Amino acid sequence: MVLAGLIRKLGHQLAEIRERALKSILCKIEHNLICYADLIQERQLFLHLLEWFNFPSVPMKEEVLNLLSRLVKYPPAVQHLVDVGAVEFLSKLRSNVEPNLQAEIDGILDGLFLLPSEVPALSSAAYQTNQTELSKNPEILTGYFPQDKSNFQQMEVPPRPVVNQTVKCLKFSTFPWLPLTTTDRHVLSSNESSLRSSNHTLIWNTCELLKDVIMQDFPAEIFLQRPKIVQSLLSLLKLAFGGDGKHRLALQSVSCLQQLCMYLRNRLNFHRDPGFFSNKHDTVSQNSSLSYCHEARGTHHSQNPSPGSSSPRPSVVGRTGQRPRGDGQDWDAASSSGSSSHAHVNSRISVHSPLDMGHIDLPELETEDTLELQFQQLSLPQFCVSILESAVPLLRTGSRQVIIRVLELLTEDMTLIGEAISTDIWDDSSLFGIDMKEKLLLVLGALGETMCYHKSSISLEQPEVMLVHHRMAFISISLFAVRLLQTLLPVEKASEFLSEPMSTALFLLSLDMPISLEYPNIHEAVVAYLEQLNSENYSIYKRTAEAVYSIECTCNFLSDIGKEGEKNLLELVELADQALRSFSYHQHFPLIKEIISICSKIWKSAQASPLLQGESQKVLLHMLSHPLPRVKAETYHCCLEITKECLGVHNVTKPVSSLCNGIHFLLHPKVLYEISVFGIQEPESEQVNTAAKAILLYLLQGRLMMTALTWNKFIESLCPVIPILQGYADTEDPLGNCILLLSKASSDTEEMLPCTTRLKSMLRLLLVKKPSVRSLALKLLAFHLTSEEGADTKRPLIDARVLSRVTDLFIGKKPIELRLDDRRELVIKLETVEKVYEIFTSDDVDLVLRKSAAEQLAVIMQDIKMHAVVKKLCLIDKIIEYLNECVSQDGKVVECLVQPCLTLLRKVLCGDPVMRVSLSQQSSLLTVLFRVSLIFHEDCSVVTEVGALFCLLLFDEVSRMDMWSVNPSNKPSLPSVFSLPVSVFRRYHLPVHVIGHHAVSPYSIVLPLSADCLALKPVSDMLRIAWNLSWYHGSDNLLKQMNSETKTQEILDALKLSTEDILTLKITHMASGLQDCLHSIVQAATHREVRAAVTRMSFYLLNDRLSLKGCPGPCGVTLKSLAWHTALNRFLQVLPACTEDEKLLIDIIHFLNKLIKEQRKNSSLELLNWILELLLRHEMLGTSLRFSNAAGSETAPVSESDGCASFLWPAVP
Repeated sequence: MVLAGLIRKLGHQLAEIRERALKSILCKIEHNLICYADLIQERQLFLHLLEWFNFPSVPMKEEVLNLLSRLVKYPPAVQHLVDVGAVEFLSKLRSNVEPNLQAEIDGILDGLFLLPSEVPALSSAAYQTNQTELSKNPEILTGYFPQDKSNFQQMEVPPRPVVNQTVKCLKFSTFPWLPLTTTDRHVLSSNESSLRSSNHTLIWNTCELLKDVIMQDFPAEIFLQRPKIVQSLLSLLKLAFGGDGKHRLALQSVSCLQQLCMYLRNRLNFHRDPGFFSNKHDTVSQNSSLSYCHEARGTHHSQNPSPGSSSPRPSVVGRTGQRPRGDGQDWDAASSSGSSSHAHVNSRISVHSPLDMGHIDLPELETEDTLELQFQQLSLPQFCVSILESAVPLLRTGSRQVIIRVLELLTEDMTLIGEAISTDIWDDSSLFGIDMKEKLLLVLGALGETMCYHKSSISLEQPEVMLVHHRMAFISISLFAVRLLQTLLPVEKASEFLSEPMSTALFLLSLDMPISLEYPNIHEAVVAYLEQLNSENYSIYKRTAEAVYSIECTCNFLSDIGKEGEKNLLELVELADQALRSFSYHQHFPLIKEIISICSKIWKSAQASPLLQGESQKVLLHMLSHPLPRVKAETYHCCLEITKECLGVHNVTKPVSSLCNGIHFLLHPKVLYEISVFGIQEPESEQVNTAAKAILLYLLQGRLMMTALTWNKFIESLCPVIPILQGYADTEDPLGNCILLLSKASSDTEEMLPCTTRLKSMLRLLLVKKPSVRSLALKLLAFHLTSEEGADTKRPLIDARVLSRVTDLFIGKKPIELRLDDRRELVIKLETVEKVYEIFTSDDVDLVLRKSAAEQLAVIMQDIKMHAVVKKLCLIDKIIEYLNECVSQDGKVVECLVQPCLTLLRKVLCGDPVMRVSLSQQSSLLTVLFRVSLIFHEDCSVVTEVGALFCLLLFDEVSRMDMWSVNPSNKPSLPSVFSLPVSVFRRYHLPVHVIGHHAVSPYSIVLPLSADCLALKPVSDMLRIAWNLSWYHGSDNLLKQMNSETKTQEILDALKLSTEDILTLKITHMASGLQDCLHSIVQAATHREVRAAVTRMSFYLLNDRLSLKGCPGPCGVTLKSLAWHTALNRFLQVLPACTEDEKLLIDIIHFLNKLIKEQRKNSSLELLNWILELLLRHEMLGTSLRFSNAAGSETAPVSESDGCASFLWPAVP
């Protein structure tokens, strides 16, 4: 009773009472005091909710519509609403509410149009109605056999997977319903049957009638609300693949559908804003679609009634002529234009039109079932998707006309799609949304396959005309496909929905160099989708794009280097660095010599900025370590040539001058490191190996050819690299001998190396693998030890007997593992460590206890976390003190401490790079350690520990990787883990196990493209075109060079453009393509050639529209600069004399019509003046225009004139 009272109050005259009743119902629903099972049984509720909008004051509109949208989910509610006329009422209401409420109404209408099986059953509600209420309804039994009801009611019925009924993907669904008179229905029915006829001429003329009369006479939405004509037109599209002229009927259908799309867009704009939008600038007549729509609203209470809303529709009986252009109404407005319109239409129709018989014998048509028709109508999204489904397959035909006309249709359709379907379709789980989504995915897949088909069909095996056809088709279809993706599919959802064919097509499109240049905005969109779709293909594209950029830098460098005048060296160096990455493709080796010359020039100047020097050195290092052996070999060869030029014997007679400054670019530790570590040991190229040795030999022997400044610079740069070079020391090799000379201290070479550096080099020779070198090292060390200050007071005495026993002193069989532990927690307390240290350093403690303390400290120092404790306790100083004491004459006493002290020192140095650097410069420590090894030469453990310390101290320079990085940081990071270059392992016999680094050069660049990628045809095509575009600095210059003799001896044959490449460039480059079209028209000898050129020009116009939004495209701009008026004049000054002439004239008129439409916002005065001149000077042109004005495809069936003059003959002045 309470609910019935509230429902009754919803129809009260007072707005306040109505509002309180609605709020009460909504509140009870929210708190589960009533449920939808109660509400959907109340027929009066739905009546009052609809009448809510008929009162003068209409509050809470959104809440009412929201309640209705929730109720229409249930079959009883749908039935009640349909019974009370909700469909018609809401359709009329829609245009009188705010835009945000229109979407709510669309959702309600969609719910009303769902089939009963699609409507979800009532779900269980928390509120239980009483038994008396339930008894009013028939009991619903489930299952074949009776069940225990008590158990059944307790069972929780799992919710069935019901699709969400709210359609979220629609921006616009259906137009307001328009009823038709019997005459209107008969007109549509007659045209429907004519389109299904087997008579081609009848179908042709019906299509003409549709375009010229019917579609202009009826509101466009009529054809969606009664879709049989549209369905017939769509079925006619299949004839595009047929012979015997059937494809012309398909073209007629395409024209009809394209025109319908344009009219639907106009109607859509009208419905969105009736007061603003109008096709005409005069006032709306009573016969207009505006009055028609208001009439259809009936007695709806409107604040702004239409002037025609109260006028009943007059009968058509007795009228024998055609209706004036209108919206499907009969003769309801007298017009003087009626008779003339009638006469004009009859003059164009060669067979009896269905309309001609409309007044004679009207068949009896059944009364319309509005609800059934509304179920059968096409929504705007369905219409758009149906066109996509039917038209996209036609893009694989071999006819230029079919493809261009279908693309023009699809372009209009795409505009409607953007207005009707939102990007939310991919998240829409409604039945409608799922259906639309599946169809769209099939269409996108078909588009991808079509793009791949046309791309793969471009080969030299086909004639040129087919190459042009496939290329033009590929470009335009690709532009359309990308625009459709942008309209429908957000980039981030591409990987979730797009199929493999579209992914492959986008990959091919991304690598199409001419398209990327001509349509950069399309290219950006393609790359964005590809990135989401296929990471592997995107990676190939990115790497190819890097190679393309490198090619551009290569050509720009070569161009700039050849220019006269002052050059920007920093810019040249940057270009050179980028150019190195594409060598694997272009292999233009003259580039290397130019880059080396630039580097030499930069370092020769004392005024060069450090930044410039650093960048040029980076380029040099990249070249010396280039992955391509030929590039590396050429680089070493160029460096050797410059070295010979500066330090060769031919300069011996010349005074020492700045000539040697040309080698300064080589005098840097990093460059010498690269040559020493990787150049000399290059396993793949003997040429590199030989050149590297020659360069080092020239430098080591070139002291007399260098200034003191240059020599000192060389020695300073050489010192950090000596640990590497000494691995090549050899008494029998010229370079090896020069390296040994560095360690000798004769009167001639005593100043060659600093004292500590020379001592380290002598000790280092003890670790090389050649025994002869080790023997020489012992002699050098013996001389050093005997000449040392206080040598008489130190052990051991140096004699030949001692030296003969220690040739293989450090060649041990059990290397030490240089590894420390890094425990998470401290195992030993800090106080304990300090106590052990005190015992070790105390002179009052017995040596045995001190030895034990040293051994304990050595174990403790295995944990790197404990090192911080002993750093502040001066442990190193105490160890050195014990070692010095050991080598003294009375040192035998402390010999027991030596072994644990050496172990302790090794572990501290392993974990402390700073201390390692410091101690490596102390020659006294190095000498003491060597003496200790001589004293304990029979004790393997002591000798091995000394050998390990020598590894840490003698190879410290090359262990620091940050020193050799291309971009060292301002604060070098000293790693705690000691490691050595792999080349040291190869050349030395080390008594330790260490980690290796620099197995490959740290300066080696990674080439963007592997050999496998270069083998891909799309990749190689893109690089080849990129090289030529860069070499000639743009498409315009490249195309100018096509017909001229150009020397291309310097580049590989693989870089020369093929005939296919040239054709592709000419076609894609719009200016060149249009010029080619005009040239073809001027030189044409047949109708086919001219028609092909005009069709191609139409493709360019369409590409403008697809690639740009609302601004004049390059096609229109280019046409303004070309003398195309002259080329077409000949065809507009002579009357068509045969069928082929007529077809050609129609194509030209079509093109001019498209051109004027595309330029309507920015009309060309020259074009308009030209057309006006033709009209004024040649009256026949007006006749020609009238003849072809209605032609929607190639031509209607016309008779040929025998022996007539053709367009292709010169015009008679």
